[in-house]
Amino acid sequence: MVFKKMLGAFGVGGPSVDTVLSNPSTRPGLVLGGQVNLTGGSHDVEIDHITVGLVARVEIDGAEEEYDALVEFHRIQVAGGLHLREGQQLSLPFQVAMPWETPVTDLYGQHLHGMTMGLRTEVAIRGAIDKGDLDPVYVHPLPVQERILEAFGRLGFGFKGADLERGHISGLHQNLPFYQEVEYYAAPQYAHDVNEVELTFVANEHGVDVVLEFDKRGGLFTGGHDSYGRYHAAHADADRVDWAAQVDTWVRQALDGYQSLHTGHGYA
Repeated sequence: MVFKKMLGAFGVGGPSVDTVLSNPSTRPGLVLGGQVNLTGGSHDVEIDHITVGLVARVEIDGAEEEYDALVEFHRIQVAGGLHLREGQQLSLPFQVAMPWETPVTDLYGQHLHGMTMGLRTEVAIRGAIDKGDLDPVYVHPLPVQERILEAFGRLGFGFKGADLERGHISGLHQNLPFYQEVEYYAAPQYAHDVNEVELTFVANEHGVDVVLEFDKRGGLFTGGHDSYGRYHAAHADADRVDWAAQVDTWVRQALDGYQSLHTGHGYA
């Protein structure tokens, strides 16, 4: 995707920007490359800086109600201290290292409903800042994440949606100010125990922590409650493990053991 627009903050005759990604599809831990193409307007300008930032739509609990907001979670400076002459054309390359915790937006060519992510270009000319339109970015899962997501499908869980929640998962090292929840309807073999399952990945260079939260059904004399499980999967095990069997084991352990009492899992 490409956006090209006059920089509205600088009025008629100002420069225009055209940001192009080499490939908008990427994975956590990889590099997203592209270039910012500037065209000078009808007069010379001094550019203080040009940055690009990764932004995502995050669900935020407000004082009155929940609302969504675009949150920038990683940015780099493309250039600074530029003198752009009238009509001059500049092409400025950049590379953005995708954080390991970057949430997944696409799986097998299908967009995950509820996910919005993109790259936003910011141009500052002597105190006036223009934030460009979003250039969509499509984040595909790491191999081990893909195998675990595949396993949920093979076990019969039905995909419901995905979103980003502001906050941190207690007990886990987390760099980003939000975490992703991938929501499933329970597979038939677990439906007598649970209504829905929420899956969260927190990745780093070694592997991923996998957090499962279950909305458990209530019994005749008991109310429903949430149950939790927390596990770890190494990147190196992506093709070494029967993930359907592993996920089944995780789910049954969490449902049988009511692991929230044991793992210290919670949201802060």
